[in-house]
Amino acid sequence: MKTHAQAVVIGGGLVGCSILYHLAKLGWSDVVLLERDELTSGSTWHAAANIHGLHDNTNISRIQHYTMNLYKELEAETGQGCGVFQPGSLYLAQTEAREHQLLLQEAKARYYGMNFHKISRDEAERLHPLVNFDGIRCIMYEPDGGNVDPSGVTMAYAAGARARGAEIHRFTPVTATVQQPDGSWIVETPKGNIQTEWVINAAGLWGREVARLAGIELPLMPTEHQYFVTETIEGVANAGRRLPSVADRDGEYYLRQEGNGLLIGAYEKDMRFWAEDETPGGFGHELFADDLDRIMDNVMRAMDRVPAAAEAGIKRVINGPMIWSPDSSALFGPVPELKGYFCCNGIIPGFSQSGGLGQMTAEWIVTGESSLDMFGWDLARFGTWADKKFTKARVQDQYANRFSIHFPNEERSAGRPARVRPAYEMQKGMGAVFGLNCGWEHPLWFADEPGVKETNGFTRQNWWKPVGREVRMLRDSVGVLDISNFANYFIKGPGAFDWLDQLLANKIPTEVGRSCLAPLIGVRGGVAGDFTVTKLAEDEYMMVGSGLAERYHRRFFDMVPLPAGTTFENKTDVICGYNVAGPKARDLLQRLTNADLSNEAFRFMRSARITVAGVEVVALRVSFTGDLGWELHCAQEDQVTLYTALVEAARELGGGPVGGRALASLRIEKGYGSWGREYSPEYWPQELGLERLVKMDKDFLNKAAYAALMDRAPREQLRILAVEANQNADASGGEPIFLPDGTPAGKVSSGAYGYHVDKSLALAMIKEGVAKPGDAVEVYILGHPHKAVILSEPPFDPSGERLRG
Repeated sequence: MKTHAQAVVIGGGLVGCSILYHLAKLGWSDVVLLERDELTSGSTWHAAANIHGLHDNTNISRIQHYTMNLYKELEAETGQGCGVFQPGSLYLAQTEAREHQLLLQEAKARYYGMNFHKISRDEAERLHPLVNFDGIRCIMYEPDGGNVDPSGVTMAYAAGARARGAEIHRFTPVTATVQQPDGSWIVETPKGNIQTEWVINAAGLWGREVARLAGIELPLMPTEHQYFVTETIEGVANAGRRLPSVADRDGEYYLRQEGNGLLIGAYEKDMRFWAEDETPGGFGHELFADDLDRIMDNVMRAMDRVPAAAEAGIKRVINGPMIWSPDSSALFGPVPELKGYFCCNGIIPGFSQSGGLGQMTAEWIVTGESSLDMFGWDLARFGTWADKKFTKARVQDQYANRFSIHFPNEERSAGRPARVRPAYEMQKGMGAVFGLNCGWEHPLWFADEPGVKETNGFTRQNWWKPVGREVRMLRDSVGVLDISNFANYFIKGPGAFDWLDQLLANKIPTEVGRSCLAPLIGVRGGVAGDFTVTKLAEDEYMMVGSGLAERYHRRFFDMVPLPAGTTFENKTDVICGYNVAGPKARDLLQRLTNADLSNEAFRFMRSARITVAGVEVVALRVSFTGDLGWELHCAQEDQVTLYTALVEAARELGGGPVGGRALASLRIEKGYGSWGREYSPEYWPQELGLERLVKMDKDFLNKAAYAALMDRAPREQLRILAVEANQNADASGGEPIFLPDGTPAGKVSSGAYGYHVDKSLALAMIKEGVAKPGDAVEVYILGHPHKAVILSEPPFDPSGERLRG
């Protein structure tokens, strides 16, 4: 076994072998995979191995589409059979909400050139004559859907990797991973040690245990999962062809052909955890005892749908382990706190995603960043707050609701609250309905009385009118928004300016009391973040950014060494904040402070340390609402005092508390992009209207990457659309946009009703040269075309008079 390698992959299951293959494919032939047992041990070998292309997340659809197409290429390349069966998949909708979901996916498939379309009942019965389609509102067909052979696919990845020079060592458990002073790693095994630049944890069921060798706790939890295969069914055996699989997610089961019988699996409500603390080291190809009674409700629904299955005996039962993250999406990416340690864990539909995840992992390791924005799956979305209690509660909810629709804006209650601020109980008493934001409970909207639960769906829900009241209240008078979910960083010392100037693309303020907006440029030249930077004192700066991206941005911060004598502090956990905004914002604050807030004394993008209601705050004259406003940042222990005073003063002026849902509407009325929706490393600054904030007469992180593309014409442009929302629903994000003749024109990044301007609005990335301001387009809300027009400017205060007044 070699003693040095560019990368060491730990785990010889499906995903580990895919990563090894894709690393070698990108030219890293000096790579090694270590497997504690035999390849496919753990959860790979017993998987149902279904494959499908569509996902609610657009980039995951791309990953799954790539994976489905890869398997036959792998067979041709390696000569190793993957057992690919693609008779197609039928997707059934029993409810209106499921029909909306499937119609939206059909529209997305048309936009991206994927094969997924609606068919008639007659066509469905021809494709699968054993299915009873009574009660079905809508049927979609995916001709490429099907299943593969778990062992065959894994061995094909392994063969392809070996052919390119990679090494695989079976029966070689990793006993330690020790980071060296230069950032490299020593991976210890009983057969010898390997020094490497990158450790890649793809250990599946043992992902937690491998992570602990490096001092990392991953939020993962294993469960049992059952499916069974029937004896021969005459209608299957005599079909003369392979029958399509059936996805009846309203029935909470799945089924497909296996041999001359059917494979039926379920995600039951009465789920079971397994190995909560630690996956046994000796576990490999074992299964659990059958417990079909737990899934019998689901099975009975499957047999009602396919009556022939009820007459068949059971040939074998598979009850094996799966390992889940709190939101059932992969834990993907480099660990921000460690150099050279990459995770790809917690993958549930592995056979639909293995190729894409392997490709994205290899791209990130070889080039420094994946070509697709993977933030929704980035392990940085969870912090230490995602402890075992939280993880267990969320996994239980995810498993039991595996096939439930995840509606736009939906906030599930499992595992909460994880983190609360001092004002939480006060806000709850005011009727606040909370969402989860980087672990924090954050007010989304305020109901008329405490204890109101919000409803979920694709159409407008019970929060739509209350949010409208909040928006109009702020635009007409004043609102107080909790912005304690923002990330707060303080940089102090003689090198504070130099560090920020080297990190961010805009010019950093040199005058005390000045603020600026500054983008962070990604490795490929896209927009990896946006920050408000304020000079507080001669050698002290405050930087405010996205709370959701707190751990994600740490990777970039660590790319720029801190100068001697300079400190960087993340104070998000001990700083709270409020945005006081609206035409009466100045009147409100002037009642609570002796500081001069006149426009002459306190201009837009200025800052000062002042006292408000007896509380010391950093006041920034900025507002994400697009209205006149100030951000006030205070110590956490002063949060309740400040909030009480602000809300009381606001009410005297006809205002009051405002939540995050209203903020979404307010910023879209103004045309403001948001990181994680509009702002993404996939998009260039000139596509987002941020090029004016990138100063090429200075050095900054990844300047060369931006310089290589700065003169290129935008591929897409961020635009704002007014939509005819004639089905009691607004765009939420992800909806495809077409020209009236069916030409793909773009996709929605954010959507909301603009209550002040009385228009349904959407921010969207529109293809350059396809559509321009003034053009009519169609936005596929609920999967149906809704007429829209591309606006030439935001409908609220396009000249910024209120913002700067």
